[in-house]
Parts: sequence; structure tokens; C-alpha cells
Amino acid sequence: MNSTKKVYLIDTNIILRYLLDDHKVHSPKAGAFMAKVFEGTKKAEIFDVVIVECIYVMEKYYQIPKSEISTKLSGILNFSGIVNLDRSEILEALLKYKSTNIDIVDCLLAAHSSPEKVVISFDKDMKKLKAVSEIL
Repeated sequence: MNSTKKVYLIDTNIILRYLLDDHKVHSPKAGAFMAKVFEGTKKAEIFDVVIVECIYVMEKYYQIPKSEISTKLSGILNFSGIVNLDRSEILEALLKYKSTNIDIVDCLLAAHSSPEKVVISFDKDMKKLKAVSEIL
């Protein structure tokens, strides 16, 4: 594969070591890689499941406030080298997560919903999130 077309799929541990700067070996390596993604010299994608895992770890283990988590992850998604096709939906979900008491998975479902992609749920939070949804 030609390196100019290579897209890296970023794992949770890279993002955490980069944001938390808490490991003397891994954090500098993660920082160097993320600097290249920031500049756009490396292309990368962050799956929404990775975002969910980052939030879980930062919220539950490190007890970082939702607003700080949302700001940090949104910042990374705006790096020049991030090529997510669903970037706007993930950013929307992070905003919903930041401003509500609703979990990130429901926020992601709501952000991805449309008249063609209807969320089916028992959860009444979908209405609060203005999701295109049907409650069973």
C-alpha cells in the first residue's frame, strides 16, 4: 500500500496516552504520532466505538468531567489528518453528551439518525436528543 494512501485506525490506548500524558514511554510516542495527524502528514480514522471506550475510561477511571472529555475528543476529531466520514455525527454526539445526562451511545445513535435511519428503542431519551426515533 502506498504510504500516501495509508489511513491509520487509531486505538483507544493511543488517544488516552496522548491526552493523559501519563506513561513515560507510550505517551511521547502517541504524542509524536498525533502531532503528524494534527499536521495532516498522517491520515487517520477514529471509530465511534473507540470514542465510547475513551469516554468510559476517562469518565469512570480518571473521573474527568464530561465537558473536558468532550472538548478534548472534539479537538482531536478536528485534526487535519482525521478522515472520518462520520466526523460531523461524532462531533454532534459529543456536544449532546456534554450538555445532557445521557450516555454517549444514545447520543451517537441520535446523531446518526435520519428519516432513512430511524432509531428503535425503549429509551425516551431519544426524544430529548431530537433523534429520528420510534419508541417500542
